[in-house]
Amino acid sequence: MNKLKIDIVSDVMCPWCIIGYKNLETALAQLSDKFAADISWKPFELNPDMPVLGQDLNEHLQQKYGLSEQQGDENRQRILEMGEKAGFDFNFDGKRIMINSFDLHRLLTWAASEGKQTELKLAFFKAHFTDLVYLNEQDTLLDVVQSVGLDRARAKQILDSGEYFQEVRSEQNALQQMGITSVPTFIINEQYALTGGQPSDAFVQAFKQIAEQEAQQQQ
Repeated sequence: MNKLKIDIVSDVMCPWCIIGYKNLETALAQLSDKFAADISWKPFELNPDMPVLGQDLNEHLQQKYGLSEQQGDENRQRILEMGEKAGFDFNFDGKRIMINSFDLHRLLTWAASEGKQTELKLAFFKAHFTDLVYLNEQDTLLDVVQSVGLDRARAKQILDSGEYFQEVRSEQNALQQMGITSVPTFIINEQYALTGGQPSDAFVQAFKQIAEQEAQQQQ
């Protein structure tokens, strides 16, 4: 059995991050007899200067990327199709906002110590993209944290304090020094990287190549 250490650099605000993860999940299921993966999530903020109140998503995309209404519609349709293919439901029917995700990363750092990081990350993705929950509202955010079995009072204590601030900043700085500027980035065994919402076949091929290279190195 080959062991894979997979660090996923991502932001909950990024639709391609959940698409890429679901395709990774599919690839690992296909290769479950050959590979076992230890997955961790690394913090990246798409919008570090975003105010706490957030911003209407369509307005944000127009300002940041210069997307016209038609281009925005085409982008959403592509994400819907890719999400459906990957097994994730995107909901573009209601009002959606873009928020700063720093507090989410603090909670995810804590969740890692509780053995629930991936579970919480996936709950955040579903809340944001499927349920259209505003994760910048503390009570709503705590509802999501509690839904995966984490302690609500402890999470509130973290949010109300500066806990895990330095840990998140240190990880972000380390990733920047590695030259990572986009998400998702999948770092495999600390030396190989795949970027973007890759299809499952790309992960399967990469894992097989990595296993072959590492086997040759050990000879």
